[in-house]
Amino acid sequence: MTSPKDFNDRMLSLGLARVSEAAAHASARLIGRGDEKAADQAAVNAMREQLNMLDIKGVVVIGEGERDEAPMLYIGEEVGTGDGPEVDIALDPLEGTTLTAKDMPNALTVIAMAPRGTLLHAPDVYMEKLAIGPGYAKDVVSLAMSPAERVRALAKARGVKDSDITVCILERPRHEDLIEEVRSTGAAIRLITDGDVAGVIHCAEAELTGIDMYMGSGGAPEGVLAASALKCMGGQMWGKLLFRNEDEKGRAAKAGITDLDRIYSRDELVTADVIFAATGVTNGSIVAGVKREPHYLQTETILMRSKTGSVRRMIYRNPIK
Repeated sequence: MTSPKDFNDRMLSLGLARVSEAAAHASARLIGRGDEKAADQAAVNAMREQLNMLDIKGVVVIGEGERDEAPMLYIGEEVGTGDGPEVDIALDPLEGTTLTAKDMPNALTVIAMAPRGTLLHAPDVYMEKLAIGPGYAKDVVSLAMSPAERVRALAKARGVKDSDITVCILERPRHEDLIEEVRSTGAAIRLITDGDVAGVIHCAEAELTGIDMYMGSGGAPEGVLAASALKCMGGQMWGKLLFRNEDEKGRAAKAGITDLDRIYSRDELVTADVIFAATGVTNGSIVAGVKREPHYLQTETILMRSKTGSVRRMIYRNPIK
């Protein structure tokens, strides 16, 4: 087993950026075409091809689904050349397939990499999530608090009124009561239709996005990706797996999870240094979308390393052949 000290994140980070860029390029031609599956498949194909060029012994721990559901980038698939460090890979080749198909903001290609055994193998179930940006005392808010209590606690920590807090929430029928309670405090809500990885990342750049906190339930795999980003950018996050039936509990057992009521902190979702890359597909508040000029494609990628806290924004122009 490769130890975390053998994980040369500095050398691997640019390769990871190339992986997310390739997926964005591939899905860009399907922006606004109304075909979610085709857009996702194009991103999957490109991401897998680029991953297999990296000198790693990679295993997909957060991917497109179980092996019988996904022919490529399935959970447990080995990727890379087989030479180099043993790593866990969490990915979403196209976070926001609907956003891409409808040409709506904040579609991203997303990938994270960490030493083997350090990313939570989150089953494909829902996760209740709570996230805030950097600069706050530890556990200033918690999942044990009611939504209204979280707003009041964060406002007190910031030294502002409750009405000065903005909360990002995924717009779903299951969140109607949550939305009503948050609004009862006077806080503002930024509703998003899809893409809760981006929603959580928004908290880390509150001065740019205007979002102070993320609340609500969404996919558990996306929770691990979001925690990877926050570990690089700073901020706090908590997640609790939610189970609707015995089949979902069985998925957790298969992933090695025995405590079904556990609340995971950011550093329990991602237990070692991690690198994270996201490339814009459609224009968004984190990165710009793919820009097509007469002779080239241009993408913007955010590339981050938790070890140094470094955040790079990179513009990549690739000639169209």
